Amino acid sequence: MELLTAGALAVGTIVATKVLEKTTEKGTEILLDKAGKFLVTLKKHSPHTVVAIEKAPQEPLDYGKAVLEVESAAKANPEVAEAAQELATAAETNPPANLAEVLREIKEAVEKSQKSYPSTFIQNIEKAINGAQTQNIDQRGSTFNI
Repeated sequence: MELLTAGALAVGTIVATKVLEKTTEKGTEILLDKAGKFLVTLKKHSPHTVVAIEKAPQEPLDYGKAVLEVESAAKANPEVAEAAQELATAAETNPPANLAEVLREIKEAVEKSQKSYPSTFIQNIEKAINGAQTQNIDQRGSTFNI
């Protein structure tokens, strides 16, 4: 998965998992563990990005900027890239219920931004949205490919 897509999924998953913090389901525990590891790793390299992500959704997050900062940190630091990839993979396996909604917001922010993003990024986000929308209540073994 390209770093930009993994970054978008990582940011989206962090925001989407805010509502899951009180649950104790096995898949949720794994997702929250990966989200925590990602935030700790990213904080070493981009603390201001982590602060902004942690304040969402209570405070508006500039998704386009956050995704670019995560991508930049991931390109510069293999540890961040690995943590983002692990979180994105966990989100593919067990997507939070509101992940599709958050990814739509990210896609809209990216489309409105002045920076041009590769068309493959938009296509990958659309695939992720579709995958998150078609999740079942029993999510064991469910995946989507990006």
